[in-house]
Amino acid sequence: MNTSDLIDHVAADADLTKAQAKAIVDGVLARITAAAAKGEEVNLPGFGKFKVQDRAARQGRNPATGATIQIAASKKVTFQPAKALKDAVSS
Repeated sequence: MNTSDLIDHVAADADLTKAQAKAIVDGVLARITAAAAKGEEVNLPGFGKFKVQDRAARQGRNPATGATIQIAASKKVTFQPAKALKDAVSS
């Protein structure tokens, strides 16, 4: 499923136009992105949590040359599925 499919499903389920559904989907994704950019956790009960985690600086290897390189510290967004989502997928 891609964004366009999601918009079609939201429009059909909520009896909205595709333009209205697109505005809703875009708004939800924008709010999740804004919260993640601030380092906030986004908890969607029954679906899961989006969290921002810090990654420490570390050493790595260039696979072509074998040279040691320094990889800078960074942040990543992780998703932890809720039990309901895990159960739905595994059944």
